[in-house]
Amino acid sequence: MYVCMCYGVTDTAIRQAVTSNGVGNIRDLREQLQLGSQCGKCIQMAQQIIDATIIDESLFKDVG
Repeated sequence: MYVCMCYGVTDTAIRQAVTSNGVGNIRDLREQLQLGSQCGKCIQMAQQIIDATIIDESLFKDVG
């Protein structure tokens, strides 16, 4: 799904930035992907995706 319509950033791209590049907040995300500088409507959704991805990743790191 598109999170940032202005720049065409998807939820998948945000999750990949978190898991592959260690993105943990909007500032880090904006260094990796262009989003949030046009209208800003995507910022809250992007942060929710970052938070959810971090929680999901941390839950599965200790399994095994």
